[in-house]
Amino acid sequence: MGRIFCLMGKSAVGKDTIFKVLQEDFPQIKSVIMYTTRPIRENEKNGQEYFFVDREERRRLEAEGKVIECRTYQTIAGPWDYFTVDDGQIDLKENDYLMHATLESYEKMRDYFGAEALYPLYIELEDGLRLERAIQREREQLHPNYREICRRFLADDDDFSEENLLRLGINRRYVNEDLETCLDALEKDIRAHMQTAL
Repeated sequence: MGRIFCLMGKSAVGKDTIFKVLQEDFPQIKSVIMYTTRPIRENEKNGQEYFFVDREERRRLEAEGKVIECRTYQTIAGPWDYFTVDDGQIDLKENDYLMHATLESYEKMRDYFGAEALYPLYIELEDGLRLERAIQREREQLHPNYREICRRFLADDDDFSEENLLRLGINRRYVNEDLETCLDALEKDIRAHMQTAL
């Protein structure tokens, strides 16, 4: 049976960069593209980072019983939904998968597919460095939204509390102070748990 490698961590720990490198280094692992109702950012493409849809489309997918999990964040710009859809992307009999996740989505995916199908990849970074990276990334946007950075920074402490991590059995951490060192540790563990490695 295949595995779903769930890449998780607080905002601005480098998940997007790590995700892209892992995609390049493990072309045999399929990606799972999530859906979101948030506005598309500069340099993003629909169907690459996310499928960008409106809330009406999300409700339609829910009515059809296709939404595996959904999280709604009350942002400065209004509610943004992030959700995973059973749209045929995942076939654990055939493949391993890599996807972005939060603790909430990880738990719901685990309930849906079974604990043995999921493998958490939790990325950490010291808060000061994380905030610096978030601000730098936001400066590059056409219309920077620093209030949203502050909201997410504070919300992350609750969402990724030690209590929640331990409750879900997430003990292994990957510190992204140095990207190469972090990637080495991630790739070693992924190779050890891939379906093709068995």
